[in-house]
Amino acid sequence: MDFSNIIRLIFETLGMTLISTALAYLIGLPIGVLLNVSSKNGLRPNRALNLVLGIIVNILRSIPCLIIVVICMPVVRGIFGTGSGHWYTMLVPLFVASFGFVARMVEQSLSEVPQGEIEAVRSLGATDFQIIYKVLIPEARSSLLNGLAVVLVSILGYTSFAYNIGAGGLISGIWEYYARNTGSYLESPYFWVLIIVVVALVQIIQELGLYLAKRVDKRRRVLE
Repeated sequence: MDFSNIIRLIFETLGMTLISTALAYLIGLPIGVLLNVSSKNGLRPNRALNLVLGIIVNILRSIPCLIIVVICMPVVRGIFGTGSGHWYTMLVPLFVASFGFVARMVEQSLSEVPQGEIEAVRSLGATDFQIIYKVLIPEARSSLLNGLAVVLVSILGYTSFAYNIGAGGLISGIWEYYARNTGSYLESPYFWVLIIVVVALVQIIQELGLYLAKRVDKRRRVLE
């Protein structure tokens, strides 16, 4: 069994997943905050802004990832000098496919913060920025961490499209092995090891997200 290849596929998958998630949050987090702030019950309701941002996010979320991979190919070539063949060529498509999803997750998490807490801080003279930075985000951090785990698992799943451009990764490796060994792939320990590793990564991400969410949840700690 080629363990060195398995390690390579793991690093490619983690590279695509973690870097794309970081980039998605770099843009998706502020957009999610703006969606929440500009909503009907937000700090600064702005129907026009909310509508424009909502349309952009909804359009991006409605486009299948494989189509985004194709659309982003010229941009990827411009940045990396090649449009395929390396794991990092998936970073741009994964980012584009994910930041709208992140924005909606953040918006939903922030909407769970009780209005009473926001009004109490506002009555003390806090600015909108202070409310966002010191109330909204800290109070929603448990939900935000749960959302982060969901996003990570989703992006890990999106890495399956790396096969279409030869960009590597575990899921791509599973499909590639099947394509080369269609008659005997189920009998191969290598094939099942790849599947077990993917399942293990998903479980680790989910359990770590749940653990961290519980750790930062003040209300849960008080009840316990």
